[in-house]
Amino acid sequence: MNEHQGDTAPSASPTEASGLNQPPTQVPEHAEPLDQIDRSIVMAESIKTFAMWALRLLVIAAFVYMTWQLLKQVGQGVLPIAFAIIVCTVLAPPTSWMRHKGLPNALAALISILGFFGAFGTLIWLIAPNIASQSQVLYLQAFEGVQHMRLWAQGPPLNLESQTLDNMLNEFATWLQNQAGAIAGGIVSGVSTATSFVITLSIILVLTFFFLKDGHRFLPWGRKVAGRRLGWHMTESLTRGWNTLGGYIRAQALVSLIDAFFITAGLLILDVPIALALGVITFMAGFIPYVGAIVAGALSVLVALVSLGFTEAMIVLAIVLAVQQLEGNVLSPWLQSKAMSLHPVIILVSVIIGGGLFGLVGSFLAVPVAAMIAIGLRYLLDMTSLRAGEKLASEIEFVTPEGKMIGKIAEDEGRLLREQWRNSVVYVEDPDEQDLEDKTPDNKKHDTDDSDKEAPPQASRAKTRGWNNPNFEQLLTRFGRR
Repeated sequence: MNEHQGDTAPSASPTEASGLNQPPTQVPEHAEPLDQIDRSIVMAESIKTFAMWALRLLVIAAFVYMTWQLLKQVGQGVLPIAFAIIVCTVLAPPTSWMRHKGLPNALAALISILGFFGAFGTLIWLIAPNIASQSQVLYLQAFEGVQHMRLWAQGPPLNLESQTLDNMLNEFATWLQNQAGAIAGGIVSGVSTATSFVITLSIILVLTFFFLKDGHRFLPWGRKVAGRRLGWHMTESLTRGWNTLGGYIRAQALVSLIDAFFITAGLLILDVPIALALGVITFMAGFIPYVGAIVAGALSVLVALVSLGFTEAMIVLAIVLAVQQLEGNVLSPWLQSKAMSLHPVIILVSVIIGGGLFGLVGSFLAVPVAAMIAIGLRYLLDMTSLRAGEKLASEIEFVTPEGKMIGKIAEDEGRLLREQWRNSVVYVEDPDEQDLEDKTPDNKKHDTDDSDKEAPPQASRAKTRGWNNPNFEQLLTRFGRR
């Protein structure tokens, strides 16, 4: 029994059983080290980046708010300038053509303005007799249409009694009498608005004349005041905005003219009253995308309904829908794709926001303002792409010689900045198989012999910076070496 007990291994102590006195696990000599860092450093860097971006966004938001408050204070003065610029986008090409033919600047601008407003006045003079002669007929036809609708309401499926309809009409008349004071105040306000409109129109005419006469001198003067580099940026960005705005106005005018022509032709064939006036309203409303066409089409259908009847109204509705489908699927994408390149959702949202803030004028100016903002953002993206090395100056379509020069400067500056950024980062090479083989016992002597040799400075810098790292070479291949 003692021999049996002697052969039995002694029992381990509780400390030894728990493994507290065991030596630490030995890490293999050639095991790959863990590439880790304290997570507090990563969190601190992330919070720092977030705080810096939050501060920048707060500064931008404060600037936008102050600009908005300033525009609200001087809005009455900004509107004539905006309308004058829009008119100039239409009149600038013929004015420049006459200037190049040798006409003085003032005479060329005056001829363009007289021709534009003369054509508009002639159009009003042509449709005014049509409105005057058919307004009485339209009133009688509308009254007859209301009587027909009243008889229809008394029959199935509504089956309304005559007394009920009379009570509704009496209540409406009573409401109008109660609102007599408000209506009178509205008339006075309308007179004031008309007076303000005449003054605003006069200011627009004067501003348009001077913009056409001296507008071509603005960019050289701006380059002289702002300096060479900022002047080149200003020349390229403003020229892009001017070309985009002019292209949009001309394309929208052509689209509105085609819509008005086909809708007016259909109204004339059906003998709808004031067809020419409805055509002019359709043309003017076409400058408010989507919303204007819907309102003008609904007005045409309503006039056809109260004057001719339900069948003719449905025919007018079919004509309006067909023309709007032609506009939305063929004309607008074809004519405006190069002018703005804005998504329809952006256009619709801008019209809604502009109309909600500034009414009809805001709806009209919403798309040009959105187009100018988009042009500014695209120009900033182009400059960012040049500095990041994502594009070359030859890959960007500049519209001015100044833009080409500033593009080359931005490309060269970006190359220098990228070189500085790369030199400011130290890359650590991962141990590869060749390094592991060099650390074997057979090669230790070889390493000792070579250790006395001084490595070339370039090779030392390359090893320190990690330029020979395969991972770094993959990054350069993926993101570019420009």
